[in-house]
Amino acid sequence: MNRFSFLSLVLPFAALFSCQNSEPKKPLSSENTADPLFKKVSPESTGIDFINKIDETLNLNVLMYEYLYNGGGVAVGDLNQDGLDDLYFSANVSGAKLYLNQGNLKFKEITEQANILGTSGPWNTGVVFVDINGDGLLDIYQCKSGALPHEKRKNLLFINKGTDENGVPRFEEMAADYGIDSSAPSTSASFFDFDRDGDLDLFLLNHNTRSIQNQDVALTKKLLKEKHEAGAQLFENKNGKFIEITSKAGISSSSFSYGLGVSTSDINMDGWPDIYIGNDYAMPDYLYINQKNGTFLDEINIRLGQTSHFSMGNDIADINNDGLPDIFTLDMLPEDNYRQKLLLSPDNYEIFQLNLEKGWHHQYMRNMLHVNDGSGNFMEVAQLAGVSSTDWSWSSLFADFDNDGWKDLFVSNGYLRDYNNQDFLMYMENYVQTSGGKLKREDLLSLVKSMPASDLSNYIFKNNSSLQFENKTQEWGLSQPFNSNGAVYADLDNDGDLDLIINNINAPATIFQNQSVVQNTNNYIKIKLIGEKGNSSGIGTKLQVYTGDLVQYLEQNPYRGFQSSVSPILHLGLGSHDFIDSLLITWPDGNKKILRATPANQTLTIALSDGEIYEENQIEEASLLNSFLSINLPDCTPTNDFKRQPLLLHPISNQQQAWTIGDFDGNGKQDLFIGGGAQSSGFILPNFSEPKPSELIKLPFENEKSAEDSYSVSFDANGDGKLDLLIAGGGLHQFQKGAQEWKPRLYINRGNSRFKLEQTAFSDFSFPVSKVLVYDFNADGAKDILLGIRVLPDQYPLSPGAQIWINDGTGKFSEQTSKFAPELINLGMITDGLFQDLDQSGQAELILVGEAMPISIFKQNNGVYENVTKSYFETPIVGLWNHIEAADWDQDGKPELIVGNLGKNTRLKASQEEPLELLYKDFDENGFMDAVFGYYIQGKKYPLLSRGELLNQIPFLKKRYLDFKSYALAEFDELFLLSEKEGATSIQINELETSYLKINSLGKFEKKPLPQEVQFTPSFTSHAIDINNDGNLDLILGGNMNFGRISSGKYDAGRGLVLLGDGSGKFKALSTTESGIAIQGDIRGIFSTDKLLLVLEKFKALHFYKR
Repeated sequence: MNRFSFLSLVLPFAALFSCQNSEPKKPLSSENTADPLFKKVSPESTGIDFINKIDETLNLNVLMYEYLYNGGGVAVGDLNQDGLDDLYFSANVSGAKLYLNQGNLKFKEITEQANILGTSGPWNTGVVFVDINGDGLLDIYQCKSGALPHEKRKNLLFINKGTDENGVPRFEEMAADYGIDSSAPSTSASFFDFDRDGDLDLFLLNHNTRSIQNQDVALTKKLLKEKHEAGAQLFENKNGKFIEITSKAGISSSSFSYGLGVSTSDINMDGWPDIYIGNDYAMPDYLYINQKNGTFLDEINIRLGQTSHFSMGNDIADINNDGLPDIFTLDMLPEDNYRQKLLLSPDNYEIFQLNLEKGWHHQYMRNMLHVNDGSGNFMEVAQLAGVSSTDWSWSSLFADFDNDGWKDLFVSNGYLRDYNNQDFLMYMENYVQTSGGKLKREDLLSLVKSMPASDLSNYIFKNNSSLQFENKTQEWGLSQPFNSNGAVYADLDNDGDLDLIINNINAPATIFQNQSVVQNTNNYIKIKLIGEKGNSSGIGTKLQVYTGDLVQYLEQNPYRGFQSSVSPILHLGLGSHDFIDSLLITWPDGNKKILRATPANQTLTIALSDGEIYEENQIEEASLLNSFLSINLPDCTPTNDFKRQPLLLHPISNQQQAWTIGDFDGNGKQDLFIGGGAQSSGFILPNFSEPKPSELIKLPFENEKSAEDSYSVSFDANGDGKLDLLIAGGGLHQFQKGAQEWKPRLYINRGNSRFKLEQTAFSDFSFPVSKVLVYDFNADGAKDILLGIRVLPDQYPLSPGAQIWINDGTGKFSEQTSKFAPELINLGMITDGLFQDLDQSGQAELILVGEAMPISIFKQNNGVYENVTKSYFETPIVGLWNHIEAADWDQDGKPELIVGNLGKNTRLKASQEEPLELLYKDFDENGFMDAVFGYYIQGKKYPLLSRGELLNQIPFLKKRYLDFKSYALAEFDELFLLSEKEGATSIQINELETSYLKINSLGKFEKKPLPQEVQFTPSFTSHAIDINNDGNLDLILGGNMNFGRISSGKYDAGRGLVLLGDGSGKFKALSTTESGIAIQGDIRGIFSTDKLLLVLEKFKALHFYKR
């Protein structure tokens, strides 16, 4: 949620400033069908006439209280035990309503009859159902908030006293009696048994009603230690009385509390429930891991690489059926270009860095899907999964809506006023300045009324397995625009599928009847748990359901989404299976029971005593590799290349770290050189097969530690029989044009691990190098050098290409590219290359790859290398290539290629039909190249960057795009006039996937499939090896890019991926627990010996694994 920071000067009485948006958006996804999955049932039919009505007045508007539109919630459950789920709706400023389910989707409003009093507001927020006293009846807990006196915002607890003669449940308000009449401004509540003593404790999610302006690091750390009334609260149930133990339990309760979402789940699968908290604004989310001793420890920086910036609702569920909980958090990034460009402000690296210094996490404004990697840590893949951008979102709910055995995703969406609209913010700033900063309440209301209003459709995604979600919003009948907040699912009509119930602002609450059971033949099962007395719904119970090859995992927790609680009846789709093979139940106390051969299409009631006792086999399969040593490496502070050339797609500096292997001391054992970053020297690790960190050799490399060692090779440069060492310099914007740090450094081996820098080996070279190849180009017996050049300083994407330097036999080199390979000149931004005999001619071809360039192949003809790429590709494959590897994985006698690319876990998309375009020219003639990217969104190509980012670099465009709306409507091809494009160059990038290429019968390379996990992150290095000794060649990939554009976020979903080959060219991806590799940093090198595998984590550590 972007903020207008100047408001604190004008409106000292105003509270917060939250998630913001704009104009109505077209429904998304595929074409409508005659019979959508969901049918909206009218209020006249259901009898549910509830409306969360909010009137904007002088004393009540979003500029007076920013959380004005946050709410309300929904709770669902069987309150009168008639087998039908009833509904409770909370309203922000008016009274809540309770509806009794009469069957057949007919409801009766019974609020007053049931004695639900005191909810007239303001300010009602979340509502949950819970059997708090263990009598088997669901009670109601209503949260309250608002910038109000404490006595007006005490939470309410309605105890269910049973039904009257008409079957109407009766309630008595008793929050004070139980000790949970908290007056803290609450968002929602979650009941769970955190100490496993058999009764339910309470976590209360609260939020500050006032804004905290940007604080310095010292003050932030001070405030974090101070308890505040808005801080979260943890209550322990002591014999039916709740006692607050927040600080004692290690839960932060500071003023930096803007909680919008909370989920409790056994996140690390140790049998104890943990807590995930989503915080609004720049305040970090929390992941509290249960320490099993009454305390929690926040481990979010360890287990998650990044989080949503303005976290809202969240949910925890196993979305890929691997038996592990995954975490999904919502934010407010729009899907369409118009709203993105209208609402988003430029990246601010200074504020981002300040937040990191405060101890905040890496936060980016988009939804996050954190997939469990099996080690208790998580990989963020929302962009790959297709669920990263759902606009101003509130409630996220994973459930199997089509009963196919895979959990789908529903997201509620909308905000009544778009006060993140950048044009409105400019208008408001002018309005404030014109008034001299003295605004009356009438002025504020006038500003509110001038804010753009928008209704947005909710989203629903079908889980297509393999971490792919398909937007079915329109096809499934949910494209009608609303401003929706709280939402729940339940089988209201008991027909075997899940209906949706949604709380809307200024519109009737909506009931969507699921028609899955009449549209397909998929089966289901519903499970009602009967736990022990203090936890009658069995909250925290885990289910593992086995049907054929399908395994589903569920955890009983009704408190999901936003301000709401779903039905405690668990629901599973079974697809075509008409019975469950086995059902494993793990109760909260750790007891395990198993039921077998259970028929489908029923509601199964399971009590503690039901089922066979399950004796678990404790034998765990060993990992393929075993880590036994890590040597820490000197860190290297990332260079912010965007300060020098703000239009870069990704940073170029600090992306590589040199390494090479060789027997430098001539003792018959392999040594390892690791290069340094700027201000840190490289070193040699002698005999790395038997590593001894105490024997590192740093001289003479520390004399050149100002350079950034990007690539290194070992070879005999002067023909004396000893391996010499060549180190190339990389980096970019930390150096100036002509920097000597880029000059290749040749260290001549003098024996006994002594090296001397040969000052005259290379003359007149000053470019950042990304690749070095050793090859005898002139066939004179001396090894020559190919230097792949990354880019020209301040001129991205211009590059001299590659240069060939011929060795005179004594270790002196001269540049002779035009003689041996003239087509290498200005080839592109080279990142990697190799020599490989592709046509079985006995003569190796040269293959080069790079950023925004095609895979390029050169063949020697009479001593000159000629470009023969067209002979191997029907059409050029242009990617953001990082590395290349060749091997015969399918055992057909011909080499295949693995070419590392950006991957699919990115906001960028590229294909032959819809390429990513790079248009470059010095448009404003200031001496710096302007690289302007355009990409497709919903079938049209738009500029990638925000208005501020692009117009600040090309100022003459400010006269053309006077406001944000005009820029938001501009397509990419309209940005510049034809006359302005004269002399510009366009590159069409048509591939972002890391690719496996095989030569077909026609001699052409064709793409073959790779496991989805390959595309989680950019791939920067690879290693072909038979890692499991089965006779088939395998593949290990490494990547990640932990520093980049803020709007792109970190690329950190890789762990070091082991792909087992089957000998036919197909691969199986291993999990981290199966492989034994779980590195979260940037991997830039993988190499092996007979007994070891080594992985280089860039500027962090060198990891050793036993094979």
